[in-house]
Amino acid sequence: MYSTNTISKLMAATLITMSVSSCAGTKDVGSDKVEFTYPNGAKYAISLSFDDARNSQVDVGIPILDKHGVKGTFYVNPQFVQQRLSGWQQAVKNGHELGNHTSSHLCTGNFAWLRKDNLGLEQVDLQWLREDIEATTEYMKKNLNVDPRSFAYPCGNTFVGRGKAVRSYVPLIAELFKTGRTWLDETANNPTYTDFAQLAGNRMDGMSFEEIKTQLDLLKENNKWVILAGHDVGEKSMYTTDKDALEALIVYLKDPTNGYWLATVDEVATYIEKHRQDNL
Repeated sequence: MYSTNTISKLMAATLITMSVSSCAGTKDVGSDKVEFTYPNGAKYAISLSFDDARNSQVDVGIPILDKHGVKGTFYVNPQFVQQRLSGWQQAVKNGHELGNHTSSHLCTGNFAWLRKDNLGLEQVDLQWLREDIEATTEYMKKNLNVDPRSFAYPCGNTFVGRGKAVRSYVPLIAELFKTGRTWLDETANNPTYTDFAQLAGNRMDGMSFEEIKTQLDLLKENNKWVILAGHDVGEKSMYTTDKDALEALIVYLKDPTNGYWLATVDEVATYIEKHRQDNL
C-alpha cells in the first residue's frame, strides 16, 4: 500500500500533468491534431532533390524541371560539377537550389567501392569532415556564386568513428547549414516537429510513376513534407530516376486538386520555420 504522503505526491503530479495538457490543448509540438497550412491552401509540401551533380541531371533532369517551371534541389560534389560547370551555373540562374554534398562523398566503409584512399566514415573524425564540407562550400561560392544553405548526408550516414568513439555529425550540419537531408527513410517530415538538421528523404530512383504515387499516399498524412531523392535521371534503375516517371510526377504534383505545394528544400524549410509557431 502507498503511504498517505506518497499518494498526495502522486495526486499532485497528476494534477500538474493535467493542467499542462489542458493549457497545451491540441497545440503540442508534433501533435497529429495540429493542422499545418501551406501556401495556396495546399495540404502537403514536397521537394524534388537529386544527389551528386551527375551529368544526366544537367542533360535530362533539369530540362524536364525547367519545361514545367519547377525548381529542384541538387546536392553537389565539386568533382562532378567541374565536369559540367557551365550547365550548373545555368541551373543556378534558372532558380534551382544547390546544396552541399561534401567533396569526398565519404560513407560507411562497408561500401568498399565508396572508400576514399581506403577510408570510410569509421576512420575519420569530425574535424576531417568539417574541412571536407567547408572546402565544398568554398568551391560553390567561388565557381557557382552559391553559399549553400542545404546539405545531404552521403549514403544517409550521419556518423564518424567506430565503436565507443562514434560521434554524430548532425550537430556539425546544424551549425553550418539550415537543413540536412538523410536518405532511404520510412517516413516523411512532420512540419510541427521535424528536425531541420536531419530531414527524412525518400527514394524515387528505380520507380514508376504509379509506384512513386503509392509511396506518396503512404507518406503524406498529417500535412507531411515529403522530400524525394534521386540520382541519375534517365531509364529507371537502382540509382536512376525514370525520366517519364519524373515528368508524370511533376504534372501530378502541380495539379492543385492533389493538394501539394512543390518547392525547393530551402523554400519549404524557410516557410515552415516562419509559420510553425503560428500553427501551434
